[in-house]
Formats: sequence, C-alpha cells, structure tokens
Amino acid sequence: MGQHLVILTRGIDLSVGSNLALASVVGALSFHAGAPATVVIAVMVGCGATVGAINGLFYVFGRLPHPFIITLATLSIAKGLALQLAEGRAIPGMPDSIDALGRDSVWGLPGSVFVVAGVAAMLFVMAKTMVWGRWIYAVGGRPDAALRMGIPVSWVLVSVYVISGLCSGIGSVILAGRTDAGSPLFGNLLELDTIAAVIIGGASFLGGRGHLGHALIGAIMIGVIRNALNLLNVNVFFQLIVIGVVIVIAVESDVLRNYLEGRVRVLQAGRQS
Repeated sequence: MGQHLVILTRGIDLSVGSNLALASVVGALSFHAGAPATVVIAVMVGCGATVGAINGLFYVFGRLPHPFIITLATLSIAKGLALQLAEGRAIPGMPDSIDALGRDSVWGLPGSVFVVAGVAAMLFVMAKTMVWGRWIYAVGGRPDAALRMGIPVSWVLVSVYVISGLCSGIGSVILAGRTDAGSPLFGNLLELDTIAAVIIGGASFLGGRGHLGHALIGAIMIGVIRNALNLLNVNVFFQLIVIGVVIVIAVESDVLRNYLEGRVRVLQAGRQS
C-alpha cells in the first residue's frame, strides 16, 4: 500500500525490504534492552518512517533526478546497518503481544489481516476524502500543472515516502511476530513483490492512476502465484523468474493501455473537429 502511493506520484521505493529488516532488528534490540511492547512497536514503526522521510527529503530537497537513486542508496545503507547491528544473525525474542499479533487468529482469521484492513481503511479514507489524496493524483498526473495550481508538490512527495516507510515498519511488526525474532535477512527482494503487486493492480508508472483496493488484489495475486508454485513443487529459483515475467507483462500492458487510450483520444478529437 505504501509502494502504491509512491508509484502514484511517478516514484519508486526500492528500500522497503531493507527498511523492514532494519526495523525488525532495531525492535528486537530494544526488546532485549528492556523496552515494553508498546515502545518496541513504536520504535519499529518509527524506524520505518524515518527511513521513508530520509528518502523523501533527499529526493525532493536534494533535487535528485529520480527517487531510484536515493531509495537504492537507502536499500544498501539500511541493509548494512541491520547486518551491523545484528552482527549478521537473527535476534530471537519479541514481546508476547507482538507474537500474538503475528501468530494468533481471531474468528478464524490471522491477526495480521485486521492490521492490513485497518491500514487500508485509513489510507483509503485519506486518499479519497481528503484534499491530500486529490493532491497525490494531481502530482502524479501532471506535476507541472499541480505546481502552478499552488499544490505543495514537494511536501506531497515527502509524505508518500514517509507513509511507504511507515508501512514497512508496520510490516516488520507483523513479520517479527510471526517469527518471534528480528533479522537483517528479512525482506529480501520484497521490493519486487511490492512493485509487482501495484502494477498488477493496474497502477501506472506514469503516475496519477491506480486504486488502493486494486493494489491489495495485486498483492493477493502475488501470494496466490507463489503458493501455487510451491504446491506444484516448482523450484524456488524459477519462482523468481516467474515473478519477473509477471512484472514485465504488467508493465507492457500498462504501456499498451496508455498507447491505445492516446490513439482513441486522437480519433475522438479528429471526429469532433
């Protein structure tokens, strides 16, 4: 969901996996230092949001040509920090409430489902009912026009990267609860899955187009594909190839859709004239 907002603004966040790993390690270290569950959760979510803020601030106010550069840098930095802090190994142990969130079920559904539903509802309300949500689509659709309209483009861009990092922090809480540990190896290639989910859900790399619900459907589809491949005993290395092919097909479909829509608009303009 965080990646979805970033892609809506014509950006990309490659640091989500490393950000999640770093947040889990920081959370595990804070737990072993004696912090209560609420502080551990706050530390993990705050760590994720901090990395997201660094991405957004450096991209916007550092006047970088594309967010690919800073998010690729933070991918490496966050992974290195996680490995350094954890000394290259997993750190077992998490508060009971975090373990319960990752492992227990309510009404037959995993606790993580309710977390995802809560985050989705919050982001949906923000994107569809607040002016901020309209600004995101405006910035992604026509950034120059959005600037001329008086929209604070810079801070809109920073905000989506902060939310992307925040979502990574929330994801680290769920994953740490499922494994009862923090690990610098969490989130490997997670950025591929998030990008694939968003693009399969119909969002455009050209910005300004996409729906949060469709991104969730895309994430479910990625999960179904992986589960089906596992049930068929498909080699794990070949699964990476399949996900890569799915991304290429989804992006090419988006390009074809934009081309066809452009042709239709030209034909309609010709008929009107």
